[in-house]
Amino acid sequence: MAKVLIVEDDQAMAVALRDGFSYEGFQVELATDGEDGLRLARDIQPDLMILDVMLPKMTGLEICKLLRGEGSNLPIIMLTARGQEIDKVLGLKLGADDYVTKPFSFMELRARVDAVLRRSSPSAKVRNGGEHEFGTFMVDLDHHIASKDGVELTLTPREFRLLDHFIQHRGEVVTREQLLDDVWGYDTIPFTRTVDTHIAKLRKKIEDNPADPHLIVTVHRLGYKFVG
Repeated sequence: MAKVLIVEDDQAMAVALRDGFSYEGFQVELATDGEDGLRLARDIQPDLMILDVMLPKMTGLEICKLLRGEGSNLPIIMLTARGQEIDKVLGLKLGADDYVTKPFSFMELRARVDAVLRRSSPSAKVRNGGEHEFGTFMVDLDHHIASKDGVELTLTPREFRLLDHFIQHRGEVVTREQLLDDVWGYDTIPFTRTVDTHIAKLRKKIEDNPADPHLIVTVHRLGYKFVG
């Protein structure tokens, strides 16, 4: 079973999450401040991190930024307080895979964990596959390799899945809800800005001019279209 790192300073919640995931068969590591959480994330190589935003010594946002800056693709689910939408937006921009708003049920969090682990698994197969070239951008979906102008790019597993989905539906309008369903694994989710955040990051990597994209274009009020 997967190894989960929980970084939460509220003792009651930390213990409840530890006991819940242990009961479900997960191997659980626990940290109660940001510095310890960052150290464990680097040292024990967990399969997923559940990361509170507000922590002593170092915030969850700082941890997420540092890990992504180091090239880590560790799946991260952020825990945010009700009403702190800015934390959700910042967390997603910094590379978090998902968020859960407190208070939440354990079953809701467990479902999010299962979805993120399923989508980030190295054994997960992209459905389209093959090599594709779009101008100076090249992607090999079978081997998770991408380059632009001959320089290899660092793409996350989710970014490869986004590309796979877009290439499958090349020339079609794809809604945010479709992407959340097929790429994130949720039937419904109220916070669709996570799609916009991830696509903005992907554009910065693959487009000649992210401010005037020619591969992934926005279709006003509908979604996106891949026209590469």
